[in-house]
Amino acid sequence: MFDGLRERLDRLFATHGATRTGAEAAALRDALREAEAILTLLRAAVGETETGLGSERRQLADAERRGRLAEAVPDPETVAIAVRFAARHRERLVLLERKLAVQRDELQLAERELEELAAHAVRLGRRDVADELRSAARTGEHPAADPRSGFDDDLKRMQAERRLMEEAVERQLAYLKRKMGKDSI
Repeated sequence: MFDGLRERLDRLFATHGATRTGAEAAALRDALREAEAILTLLRAAVGETETGLGSERRQLADAERRGRLAEAVPDPETVAIAVRFAARHRERLVLLERKLAVQRDELQLAERELEELAAHAVRLGRRDVADELRSAARTGEHPAADPRSGFDDDLKRMQAERRLMEEAVERQLAYLKRKMGKDSI
C-alpha cells in the first residue's frame, strides 16, 4: 500500500539535500497527504465494519428470539424461517468478524509503515518529515495540511478505488457461493 509513497519519498530524499525548492516541498506535502488519506480510509473502514458487526449481532439476536417465540406457538414454518435467518446472520457475523480482524491488521501495518518511513526520514536528516509522518500514524491528521489543497480529491479517489475493490470481492464471493451450491446464503 505504501510502496508508491515510499518510492516517492526515497526519490525526494535521494535527489535533494536538506534544502527544498517549492516544487519539492509540494511533492513532499502531497506524499504526506496521501499517507494521511490512506490511514483515514483504513480507520473509516474499521469503523464501518464495527458498526455493521453491531447491527449483524442485533439482527442475529432478533432472529433467534423470533425462533424461540415461534417454537412456543408452535409454528413449524415460522421456526424454519427463523432458523434460516439466524444461520444467515451467524455466517455474516463470522465473515464480518474476520473482515474486522483483517482491517485492523491492515491499519496496524500501515501505521508501522509510516513509522518506518519516519525512521528513514530521520536517518536522512529530515526530522521535520519524520515528525509529520509519526503524527499521521498516531492520529491520521497532518498538522500542516491545508484541507483545501487537494486532500478531498485524493480521499474521493481512494474511496472510489476501495468501492471497486469491495465490489470485486463481493463478485468473487458470489461466484464461490454459486460454485459451492450455496446460492441461498
